[in-house]
Amino acid sequence: MKTKDLAKELVKLTVLEINDLSKILKEKYGIEEFPVHTQINNKKKEKKEKTEIKKKSFDLYLKSSGNSKLATIKLIKNITGKGLKESKDLVDSAPSLIKKNLNKTEADLLIKEFEPIGAIAELK
Repeated sequence: MKTKDLAKELVKLTVLEINDLSKILKEKYGIEEFPVHTQINNKKKEKKEKTEIKKKSFDLYLKSSGNSKLATIKLIKNITGKGLKESKDLVDSAPSLIKKNLNKTEADLLIKEFEPIGAIAELK
């Protein structure tokens, strides 16, 4: 039987016949089910992991100042070394870039400083 003929026969199978075929392939030949969408998801996950591994520098963005705008302004002033007005402008224009080219450890530490004051920061 040629491949095209086999394909034509497979298309004609009912759901019950496909289920039986699946059981036969599994029991007699040890062929397990492996859904195609799982393969696609695995490839996407691998690609995402590779991208994350390659990224060595991060930018810190302020998403929201939270409940205490003044505390957020003070924190940004300390982090950036900018003046009070420049820090206030960054908070007022959120989402805004706070600091560029941070390593992962430094960036994570800075994000944790925003949590106690209720502000939200993110890495990109």
